[in-house]
Amino acid sequence: MITDYSIQAVAINAIPLIFAITIHEAAHGYAARLLGDNTAYMLGRVSLNPAKHIDPVGTILIPLLLILASSPFLIGYAKPVPVNYGRLRKPKIDSIWVALAGPGSNFIQAIIWMALWIVLQGFELNEPFFTSMAKAGVMWNIGLLVFNLLPIPPFDGGRILSGLLPTKQSLALDKLERWGFFIVLALLFTGVISSLWMNPLSHFFLEIINFVVTPLRMIF
Repeated sequence: MITDYSIQAVAINAIPLIFAITIHEAAHGYAARLLGDNTAYMLGRVSLNPAKHIDPVGTILIPLLLILASSPFLIGYAKPVPVNYGRLRKPKIDSIWVALAGPGSNFIQAIIWMALWIVLQGFELNEPFFTSMAKAGVMWNIGLLVFNLLPIPPFDGGRILSGLLPTKQSLALDKLERWGFFIVLALLFTGVISSLWMNPLSHFFLEIINFVVTPLRMIF
């Protein structure tokens, strides 16, 4: 019974997860290209081919373990898209837009999955597999959106905060990048991120998404 559930859980989550991570990373590269840096494009990272972005640990192992452990939050990561910030036309400001592109793509995807969920309900297509996939699509994208907005480098939120701070403070924040992953692991272990970041912000963005799809709910 557990094995069957596990296989079903992986099947339901695989497509939303792959889309969420792939489009997130491609969005970074596409934004960088629009703003003057061709690095990611030249390396083939402005692509919707998942193989270009998959990280064995962050894209496969960690999400799989979270699913099997029935974690309340579904998170993962891909290979970072290379960006040469010195090539951006306005490096300090444009770096913010490049960083926002990834979470922004997850926000849009969450809206699309929510819309699909509403349409399935509206047409009374009570197919558990696709309904569960739509729900997973919403939750994966909200999870990735909020997690990546953590104001700690190398996460997107850290890049955004660095671009907003004065140069001296920005450089000081950037020095934390090599320790960022370990800082986040410690915060995850203590439950700080869940209680003070993931829970309130996930609820906040879910409320916004529900507001955006209100006209669709009225139709169906």
